[in-house]
Amino acid sequence: MENSFDTELPKNMNRRDILKTAGLALAGSALMPLNSLAAIGENTVTSETEDNVPLASLSLRKLGKLEVSAIGLGVQNMSRTYQTTIPSRPQMIDIIRKAYDNGVTLFDTAEAYGPFECEKILGEATASFRNKIVIETKFGWNIDQKTGQRLPGLNSQPQHIKVVIEGMLKRLRTDRIDLLYQHRVDPNVPIEDVVGTIKDLIKEGKVLHYGLSEPGTQTVRRAHAVHPVTAIQNEYSLLWRGPEKTIIPLCEELGIGFVAWSPLGVGFLTGAIDANTRFAPGDIRGIETRFSPENLPANIALVDLLKKWGEQKKATPAQLSLAWLQAQKQWIVSIPGSTQMDHMLENIGADNVKFLPSEFKEFTKQLDAIKITGARLPDGVLQFSDVEAPFKK
Repeated sequence: MENSFDTELPKNMNRRDILKTAGLALAGSALMPLNSLAAIGENTVTSETEDNVPLASLSLRKLGKLEVSAIGLGVQNMSRTYQTTIPSRPQMIDIIRKAYDNGVTLFDTAEAYGPFECEKILGEATASFRNKIVIETKFGWNIDQKTGQRLPGLNSQPQHIKVVIEGMLKRLRTDRIDLLYQHRVDPNVPIEDVVGTIKDLIKEGKVLHYGLSEPGTQTVRRAHAVHPVTAIQNEYSLLWRGPEKTIIPLCEELGIGFVAWSPLGVGFLTGAIDANTRFAPGDIRGIETRFSPENLPANIALVDLLKKWGEQKKATPAQLSLAWLQAQKQWIVSIPGSTQMDHMLENIGADNVKFLPSEFKEFTKQLDAIKITGARLPDGVLQFSDVEAPFKK
């Protein structure tokens, strides 16, 4: 719902240097997680594939009835990074294929990413092992399906959804979408109409499962009553724990899986940002008050906590952040993104980082003592979250 400021850097520079000097630019209107800064730790999983069969595996989890790897891969920034640079397409394809080699079976994209380009990259990269993975993508923003032009607002009109799906299938080089999300709830379209359209697509075999991203809780209940919801995709991390209040308990009540976007807090939880970091014009974090000069110094306490525990657990801050999410519920899956091979491998290495019950309790106790100040997104973006769909007239 919602990736990475990875790019090729000179040997004498790291990503923190880039942050402090040039800053980053926003890549698309919907946010996705940034990747980790730290080097690959001893928990990294590596393998090679032969005959398109992965030789390594990650632990598996269930989103509803859909089985996926415990850590997925988000591909949003594979068409354009936060610096607005264009990554090497062959390198992005290699990363996707290497992720599969190492056990990743859940790949996340959306029509809005590019628009369209990330679906094309993912479709090309996964064609040879399409039947062995789960592809999830999203509709809902108002995008001209012929030109790719972003138009104002949202569009979940039934006829529009049907047109969008046809384009998705072509770009993804597939005959079905494993998990289809409404990217944001449309305040002008009853959710019953949206889910009814998806049910038709399921009957046609073009969609297998569906979910909602950043929805209002009553909309989830209404959607689930029409057809079972497989997953909710919301922002969730050590930095933003909002879903713990209502959405995660609702998922547990209804048997719905949960997919965490931005599980690394747009790079904050990797240690790539410090109290002195300032962002260039165009970088959305520059207008997120949690990263303002007034709030950053206090919020850095969270990174310090990760570094302290990282020494104890022999894991990077990014790996600890992902491991903590995994320890919450068995039906929570994270989808960190990356445009760097080593950072992708580092992230999936988090599957080998485990908290003992006593460690989890103590870590969470120390986490609860840290007060994060500032909003997670600008008001203009937040207005699309927690929206309740209108009722049918």
